[in-house]
Order: sequence, then structure tokens, then C-alpha cells
Amino acid sequence: MTRTATCIYHFLVLCWYVFINYCISQERGDLQKFKIFLNGGRWKYLTLLNLLLQAIFYGVACLEDVLKRIKGKKDIKFLTAFRDLLFTTLAFPISTFVFLSFWMLFLYNRELIYPEALDAIFPVWLNHAMHTFIFPFSLVEVILRPHCYPLKKNGLTLLAAASLAYTSRVLWIYSETGTWVYPLFAELSPVGLTAFFSASYIFLAGIYLFGEKLNHWTWGDMRQPRKKRK
Repeated sequence: MTRTATCIYHFLVLCWYVFINYCISQERGDLQKFKIFLNGGRWKYLTLLNLLLQAIFYGVACLEDVLKRIKGKKDIKFLTAFRDLLFTTLAFPISTFVFLSFWMLFLYNRELIYPEALDAIFPVWLNHAMHTFIFPFSLVEVILRPHCYPLKKNGLTLLAAASLAYTSRVLWIYSETGTWVYPLFAELSPVGLTAFFSASYIFLAGIYLFGEKLNHWTWGDMRQPRKKRK
């Protein structure tokens, strides 16, 4: 794909994510949506955090595309490095995790993750925008151009930090309000919660490693070189 086509694609996906975030944020006069976002706000849901993350990533990608055309350079060093770090360690793993975990739980028992009552608040197309289309967009980005992966230890550490931050927020919201972000958590014992959060990170780390392999199969070895010891 040419640079112009890539730039247009990133701009269109950015507009899509901005639009979806805008649609979800419109809660004026909507008492049902207001109740859902009570006790922690919108950002207690990983799905909505992911939509914001994707909008940020595609904004960075679009900005990089524009600056490369203006300056006539192949890469904008800092921006390209930041774009790759954002995509490889957060945008791809989290979007894939949300897609897979949501639909597995939804098909098993939707009441644990997305109760039927939400169908009256979020139309079907918006549900798919939040939980389905995020995955093909990420796959297209992998195929569209190469991404330089950080050292495995650094990438997994950053992913672990993000996972720990979200888990801490979920537990904090429960300690403050007495309500769980997702109905699933209310069904689990403390040991069960520990096992669930641990398994979730292992699953997330597996997705990260899969993304690295997928990038390697598509573009060859794009990992950051190890620094030589003096």
C-alpha cells in the first residue's frame, strides 16, 4: 500500500474510533446509560478504555504519516518508535484480548459480561463496533506495515504494568462502591478472582507473543537490537 493510501486508511480508522467514542459518551437524558456508568464512570470498562487507546494509536499513526510526507523522511524517529511501542505492547494485545475474551464469555453466558438488558441501550452495530471490528482493524495494521518490537522482557513488563493498573482500578472501585465492574467477578471467590486475573495476564502475554510472531512471519525480524555490553 502506498504512503498516501496508508495515510488515508489511518485517518478513516481514526475518524471511526472518534465517532464510536463520541456515540458512547452521549449520555445526556439517557438515564439507563447514566446508571451503567455510575460508580467508576466510563473508564471502568476495559472495552471503553480500549476504544480510547485505539483512537490515540491511530491519531499517532496518522500524525506520523502526515509528518513523513511533509518532511519527506522514511521515519520520524521518536514518533515512529512511540507508534511501534504503543501498537505492539498495548493496542494489538488489548484489542485482541477484548475481542476474544468478550465473545468467549458472551457465547458461554452473556449475563456474566454483557447482560441482555444492554441491548436496549447499545444497538447491535455499536456492540460489534466495540467488540468485533477492533480485531480486524488490528490485523490490517499488522499486515499494512512492519512494527519494531521492543525486547521481549520490556514489552511484557509494560503489558504487566498496564494489566496491574487496570486490575487495581477494578478492585478499588469494588472497595469504594461494593459493586463489581462486570457481573462475572461477583460469581468468583477471592481465590477464583486471583486465578482469573492471573490467567487473564497469561492470556494477554500469549497474545503479545503471537503478535510478535505474526509481525515476524509478515515482515521478518523487526525486534529492537540488543545493546552490546562494553
